[in-house]
Amino acid sequence: MTAGVGGSDFATELAAIRGGRDAVPPIGPEEHARRVEALQARMRELDIAALWLDGTTNLAWATGLKHGQSERPVGALLPARGALTYLCPEFEAARIRTMLLLPGQVRGWEEDDDPYALMATLLREADIAGGTVAIDDLARVFVAEGLRGALPNHRIVASNPVTADLRARKTEHEVALLRQAMGMTLAIQAAAARALAPGVTTTEVAAFLDAAHRRAGFDGGAMFSLVLFGEASAYPHGVPHPQTLKDGDTVLVDTGGVLHGYVSDITRSYVLGTPSARQREIWALSHRAQAAGFAAARPGVPAGAIDDAVRAEVVAAGFGPGHRVPGLPHRAGHGIGMDVHEAPWFVRGNAAPLAPGMCGSIEPTIAIYGEFGIRLEDHVVVTGAGAAWLTEPARSVDDPFGAG
Repeated sequence: MTAGVGGSDFATELAAIRGGRDAVPPIGPEEHARRVEALQARMRELDIAALWLDGTTNLAWATGLKHGQSERPVGALLPARGALTYLCPEFEAARIRTMLLLPGQVRGWEEDDDPYALMATLLREADIAGGTVAIDDLARVFVAEGLRGALPNHRIVASNPVTADLRARKTEHEVALLRQAMGMTLAIQAAAARALAPGVTTTEVAAFLDAAHRRAGFDGGAMFSLVLFGEASAYPHGVPHPQTLKDGDTVLVDTGGVLHGYVSDITRSYVLGTPSARQREIWALSHRAQAAGFAAARPGVPAGAIDDAVRAEVVAAGFGPGHRVPGLPHRAGHGIGMDVHEAPWFVRGNAAPLAPGMCGSIEPTIAIYGEFGIRLEDHVVVTGAGAAWLTEPARSVDDPFGAG
């Protein structure tokens, strides 16, 4: 029997969940002010005169304003030198002012006004009659086109060279938030495993994961919950129908939540009952591949080297080659922070060098359609000398959560 899998129930496990929300404080206004200063310094290095931050994660990361996107542009205009200005529909201005962590002027536009003309006016008021303007790379096309049309005398570029690198290099505070969030989700993973029994459905497990993330103190319930049993576990993003658990099934659970704006993302694969020789073989392969990816993670190496190391283990075991299935059909991992998927990308051919503070997943999926799949996902932070795990990887196929 697999240790730590079964023997309890969902009600008992949910009642035992303890809150961890206050273990690490949220990012405060002082840090947001430093982020804006860093953005402006980066803009000056790149000769970018101004930056439009749409209602995206980039805006939340820089200013703390979490608004979201709609058909009406809401965001902030940041000159390379000078003060930040928020822009929104006039009827939203009073509400936006109550939401600000980082002070700034709020300028509104009426429903029958052109918001992009107002952006052009703000640039003229900031003495930016020409030059390069970066547009939030997460903005919708209509926002980018609206700005492009209103700024014929400016060169328009995507914000990625300004925003992505700064966001990728996490501070100690950000790493602490990620570590805390990951640890809380890993504990919820272990609780879910203890509650499993023949006859449990994937929808029941997903409901528990959502409730447990709320009880633990995340910003809401589970941000996502992928729960797969048996043959369905071979599909990296799941199947469109629920499954019912039976003895001997492979179980794959991929879930996470948002804690003070930072995301957890943990996958565990294990067996209800006694693993077969085939399940042991594939579990061990995923575990070795994950360890190989970790060994490759160090400052200065290309981000794609993690994928190379992971994939080499999979191919050496007779799977693939490349992204062929049976084998590893997707990249080895992704960066994480305020978005569950963000730079750096651990994918073959990515020559961008790793740097201290970068955080991301190492998650080799061994997909065998018609049989089962195994994915083990934990996250690392790149350090000055190599890398460190944010959570300890699964112990073994017989004791995945260290229960024995």
